[in-house]
Amino acid sequence: MEKEESMTETIKTIVYAILIALLIRSFWIEPFKIPSGSMYPNLYVGDFLFVSKYTYGYSRHSFPFSFPAFKGRIWADEPQYGDVVVFKFPQDNRTDFIKRVVGLPGDKVKLEKGRLYINGKLLERSEIENFVLRNAYGKTERFHQYEETLPNGKKHTILEISDDESEDNFTEVTIPEGHLFLMGDNRDRSNDSRVSVGFVPMENLVGKARFLFFSYDPDEGAWYKPWTWGKKIRWSRIFSKIN
Repeated sequence: MEKEESMTETIKTIVYAILIALLIRSFWIEPFKIPSGSMYPNLYVGDFLFVSKYTYGYSRHSFPFSFPAFKGRIWADEPQYGDVVVFKFPQDNRTDFIKRVVGLPGDKVKLEKGRLYINGKLLERSEIENFVLRNAYGKTERFHQYEETLPNGKKHTILEISDDESEDNFTEVTIPEGHLFLMGDNRDRSNDSRVSVGFVPMENLVGKARFLFFSYDPDEGAWYKPWTWGKKIRWSRIFSKIN
């Protein structure tokens, strides 16, 4: 009898732990890993971050596997210019993407020679020091780095290879109600609202990226060589706030 009761208590504990984890993941925070370089220089491949689920309210995409509990968004709050958000790719409603909000519902957005215009106004952009990156092949790449100012005064850094790349010109569009225009900070290497992402429905928002809790360089050292682990970890990025 004691063994049966002990097993029952163990099962209950496991079930409770799973339920608590699901509640935290659905309503409070969720971890994400950065898989690509579309958000350089602000987010690196190998960064792990927490996303707050409550910031913009809740939709079916707030829950594991996008459980279709309801349509639309409840307790909705609109994102602000410059917010870095995780969302479900509108073309499959399944794949997680992370980009920056640059256009809100009703805004007119266009790009000319790499420069971003919102509602007919050219955004201020000032060049700072070049950003140097070592790619997966060990080759050093150098990017122009700028500080861009969004309509609400939010400043953030962006990268440009040049102002004459394939996505540096974009015909003016008006963002529909209930949708956002999102772009990667690595402007010439980002699949975003200029490319296949298109306008992103508010319903597809998962949450707002808040801070890093871990970061490692996938091209530095190897996991099967414990003596290299210290070099792989980007200590300076751990617990840093996302701008």
